[in-house]
Amino acid sequence: MTTISIVIPAKDERENIQPLVDEIYAALAEQQNFEIIYIDDGSSDGTFEEIVRLKNAGRSKLRALQHAQSVGQSTAVYSGIKAAKGELIVTLDADGQNDPADIPAMLIKAQQFNSGEHFCIAGYRKNRKDTSWYRFQSRLANKVRASLLGDGTPDTGCGLKVFPKATFLQLPYFDHMHRFLPALIGRLQGQIIVAQVNHRNRLAGASKYNMWNRLWVGIVDMLGVMWLQRRTKLPKIIKEA
Repeated sequence: MTTISIVIPAKDERENIQPLVDEIYAALAEQQNFEIIYIDDGSSDGTFEEIVRLKNAGRSKLRALQHAQSVGQSTAVYSGIKAAKGELIVTLDADGQNDPADIPAMLIKAQQFNSGEHFCIAGYRKNRKDTSWYRFQSRLANKVRASLLGDGTPDTGCGLKVFPKATFLQLPYFDHMHRFLPALIGRLQGQIIVAQVNHRNRLAGASKYNMWNRLWVGIVDMLGVMWLQRRTKLPKIIKEA
């Protein structure tokens, strides 16, 4: 059975840790081979200590990494995936807005692919629970990105995604890369499948994102991804002697 690694970057999300871990355990009750890796990206609220407390209290599938200082969500995801033992990666946000109950259906979609194939099952939060202003920001950012990259997903900002670890390790690493995973995996001729997922209100804490870091900071990154897309050549070997 394929081993699953749930990778969760977290910064100052202590109050959301236990509810989310409990939900992951419930959602994957029939999946024995899984681990949950939290990456504490320089939290100051005791996030790492809360993860360790839960692990010591019996949540043995928990693992925790702690960055010495905050280096951003993409680097936290990268740290977690590099340390992951699973062949298949599931990413989700630490704030509880992604619903772990959606993971089993996404794993079923992943089963259609053979070993060695590149793919990404990308969550789509069709019914957002954010404020109207926040939804507007997200729609604008997604529209700009989709028009420039043609990445085949209406909601690349959704943290809930499933893809092979081996695929991720072939991607170019750069800050903010987590926002462009469908485009980067598509660049490897990987298949992108969109899965509609649930979206909930944040349980505690506040979002780390606003209009500036959602759209304008990403313009340079999008131009970089476009450069990669246009200069990628993947050879197809037809003979070998």
